[in-house]
Amino acid sequence: MQAAAHDPPHNPKAHRVHRLSVNPAPITTEPLLVRRLGMVPYGATLERMREFTMKRDDSTPDELWLLEHPPVYTVGIAGKSEHWPRVDNGIPVVRVDRGGQITYHGPGQLVAYLLLDLKRRGLTIRPLVRRMEQAVITLLASYGIEANGDPDAPGVYVNGDKIAALGLRVKNGCCYHGLALNVNVDLAPFHVINPCGYAGLRVTRTRDLGITDRKSLIGMRLIQCIKKALQ
Repeated sequence: MQAAAHDPPHNPKAHRVHRLSVNPAPITTEPLLVRRLGMVPYGATLERMREFTMKRDDSTPDELWLLEHPPVYTVGIAGKSEHWPRVDNGIPVVRVDRGGQITYHGPGQLVAYLLLDLKRRGLTIRPLVRRMEQAVITLLASYGIEANGDPDAPGVYVNGDKIAALGLRVKNGCCYHGLALNVNVDLAPFHVINPCGYAGLRVTRTRDLGITDRKSLIGMRLIQCIKKALQ
């Protein structure tokens, strides 16, 4: 792992494991349109998500956007400034309308935005969060890596280090935002914040876990895992 000179200790909350059981619900046949958008600015993408969600109707197919962002910190609705960057590294901090505290997005991090009609899919937020976590857990398991979620701190962890962050917003029964998976992203920007609001929480990335596949292939496999988790 690329690390600061003095790595912070693990956060005890990151060690609480939850095991996901098989969901007995019937498989949904709802379509999911996938868009691979490449590197796109955060602000413009957020506006595009909001516009899509406000304009959609009962016949609008759900979409999954896979992309990357230039360096940016995003802070959720209830975000506290005490978790913000402790140094000025030139990376903008943007308040957004998702849940959660501060996180970092940058090149080398795969971001999957889920624009879903929750009512149509028979989902509420908590089960959806569990399914999002399961998608990442399944992806990592396919590489022989054991990961877990945390019922008190949404996200995915490997040996206590956070590898994927989650955040959602629901409007008119539909959601947007999603998950961010660290692949070969620079971890230094995480070292000057309290990631997701937890002081001392360490982060990791797939490259540091020995996964050598190209980012494009990891992205393709992540898409398949998300599709499976939504069934």
